[in-house]
Amino acid sequence: MSEGSFLTELIGNDGFYVGLILIVVLAALAALIVLSVIQLVKYRKLKEKYDLFMSGKNAKSLEKDIIKLFEDNKTIEEEQEKARKDIRDLNKRLAYCYQKIGLVKYDAFNQMGGKMSFCLCLLNDKNNGFILNSVHSTDGCYSYTKEVSRGECELELGDEEKKALDMAVGY
Repeated sequence: MSEGSFLTELIGNDGFYVGLILIVVLAALAALIVLSVIQLVKYRKLKEKYDLFMSGKNAKSLEKDIIKLFEDNKTIEEEQEKARKDIRDLNKRLAYCYQKIGLVKYDAFNQMGGKMSFCLCLLNDKNNGFILNSVHSTDGCYSYTKEVSRGECELELGDEEKKALDMAVGY
């Protein structure tokens, strides 16, 4: 028995199976060629990006640049945290600063020909502060203060003082 007849006997006499196997092998080979071409194209694109990234630099200098970027990032984060703390501190302090102002000018005795007297109300964010009343007359200038707590004064207020307080509180 010859080798060819054994193979023919094993596969079959009509050669159908050989043709089928040959078609499957050729299809697999074609698929592998297509996949290889796709991978080659992807590799070339990646190599172009890598070459562009590495152009003008060696590995040591690139590593130094990357380390510097990380250090700069850390410095920026520390400065940002300090700025946040400073802003919180300023906001706390701002609540106690005089922010609201009411000013009313008036003629105290209808004799001086001009509004030389005034009431000045200064309040912080919580409506705490004072009213300064400065009365001008021909005899001189007299100043009075009244304490304001939560937008109210324990002492009786004159009309001008009440207007200045209302202006400062925001009525």
